[in-house]
Amino acid sequence: MFTQIGIFILAALALLTLSRLLLTAWLWPRVREAGGPWPIFRWGLRIDLNQIAMWAGIPLLLAPWAGDRPLAIFLTGLWLQAVWLLFVLLEVSTPQFIREYDSRPNRLYIDYLKYPKEVFGMLWKGYKLVLLAAALGLGLAAWLGHALFAQAQPDTLPAWPWRILLTLVFAALVALAIRGTLGHRPINPASVAWCGDSLLNTLPLTSLYNVLFALYAIKNERAAADVYGDLPDPELHAIIQAHAGIPPGPPELPTLHAQPPSRRPARPHNLVLIVEESLGAQYVGNLGGAGLTPCLDALASEGWNFTRAYATGTRSVRGLEAVTAGFPPTLSDAALRLGNAQSRFFTLAQLLKRHGYRSRFIYGGEAHFDNMKSFFLGNGFDELHDLPTFESPAFVGTWGVSDEDMFDKLHALLSQPGEQPTLHLAFSVSNHTPWEYPAGRIPVDGDPATVQHTVRYADWAIGRFFEQARASDYWDHTVFLIVADHDSRVGGAQRIPLRHFHIPALILGAGVEARQDSRIISQIDLPTTLLSLIGIDDAHPMIGHDLTRPDAGGRAMMQYEEHYGYLQGDVLAVLEPHQAASFYRYAAPDGYAPLGPDPELGRIALAHALWPTWAYRHHAHTLPELRLS
Repeated sequence: MFTQIGIFILAALALLTLSRLLLTAWLWPRVREAGGPWPIFRWGLRIDLNQIAMWAGIPLLLAPWAGDRPLAIFLTGLWLQAVWLLFVLLEVSTPQFIREYDSRPNRLYIDYLKYPKEVFGMLWKGYKLVLLAAALGLGLAAWLGHALFAQAQPDTLPAWPWRILLTLVFAALVALAIRGTLGHRPINPASVAWCGDSLLNTLPLTSLYNVLFALYAIKNERAAADVYGDLPDPELHAIIQAHAGIPPGPPELPTLHAQPPSRRPARPHNLVLIVEESLGAQYVGNLGGAGLTPCLDALASEGWNFTRAYATGTRSVRGLEAVTAGFPPTLSDAALRLGNAQSRFFTLAQLLKRHGYRSRFIYGGEAHFDNMKSFFLGNGFDELHDLPTFESPAFVGTWGVSDEDMFDKLHALLSQPGEQPTLHLAFSVSNHTPWEYPAGRIPVDGDPATVQHTVRYADWAIGRFFEQARASDYWDHTVFLIVADHDSRVGGAQRIPLRHFHIPALILGAGVEARQDSRIISQIDLPTTLLSLIGIDDAHPMIGHDLTRPDAGGRAMMQYEEHYGYLQGDVLAVLEPHQAASFYRYAAPDGYAPLGPDPELGRIALAHALWPTWAYRHHAHTLPELRLS
């Protein structure tokens, strides 16, 4: 057993060091700009020893007592081979994960395993060569692991007193390696963070460590105060109310407030929320992007176009919670995936039900993904139209039917006769890896399966739908929102890469006047504004601004992994775990000038980071009748 374990320790160190070296070389421009590779390897060795000790510690402690027994040698060999393959699998997965998410594998790596059909279908269609190379690498690793760890000669065990001494020495070494430090706190990802680039701060880690730590952190995912600091409840509520521009609500629902509408139409307007997958401002011509969206650009000149809108996060569920529920981002998971938000949680559908609306969710994929089905049906939506409900779609890809099929469904539902007003939430899927869409819709230059081409296709589908909508009876009494859930492949060397939170947001239809609005706004401002435009006079708990007010806007908030950003004017406050807030003067797209401490802005940012945690825990993001039911 001593031989097996010794070979495993050396082999694992070699594997993890080689992986880290290759990743550092691949990312060298960013590493060089951050100050060089020394912290990556200095801290990386301590993380490697931590991981190796965690997995090899128990066999090592047993070796002085069972190293001469064939069964113990056999079981140790199986264990070490399994751990070896786990190390290899995670490290082999790392480069592609970095390309997609600008991070080592993290909790998302595990989350996606809940949806094997969609994820493995996406991987097979879009990354065949990568999968084949990974399979070959794993096969070679399995062969090497068997050759190195499967067999060993029985050890000659020392006398009893020496066995006790060896066990104590090994226990001390294992404990020190796992702890990683003699300091007050054990080693953790915050210990090895060494620069402002979130990706580079994960390079000292191993990918297995990053995944396991993310899973471990789930138990604290709703404890934002433990991560950023805390505020007394009265101060927290006062700050939130003041910066939402609302009066204090009842103690149990501190943000419940009446919102009078800016318009009172003769008949209730329909409301359509079109959420576009991964359509960041970097692709949108009228926002200074690559000019891949001529149809959206034309619509932007005809409606209320917000040129400085910011997403609240980097996942679809984060954007959906903001747009449909007005719920701010938090360190924890999005509300769609939280157990206590699956019913009696505020959404536009809950409020509009009071006013006679029928609400529908339309999604080209399978709505069980990311728990959308449970959340929306549990919180006021009456109908759900997902992949199984589409008859003879024009195209079905890995993630579901094409955007044109989704829009055809939306158009058909809006065209149904009847006087009952409706809310429709339509969520697109085409602009997602592996970049699949129907042939013959757009001109293709080179490889058709690229994000540039799917953006063009998604834009074509938007333009086609609005041509139909303008010619339809429902146009004059329907308000439309087009907004992205988030940008694609968010990453960068900044703690909060703001350029990748910049998204399109456009309101049009039902007499909405054309205007270009350059105020800074957040996704959470959109549902409150829409209520005002469709003429709903009611009370709700959302803290977003009604942008029909001239004094509204001017701030945005976003969660980026463990960093929380609060942008007020051109000043960005950044909260990080167990550290003082940092401040920057921001100039788009990538200008960050460090500023001195701003305690007042820091308190405002902290309050907004803490509020959704408090509201979730206290069931305060709801309506009175739902809370009491």
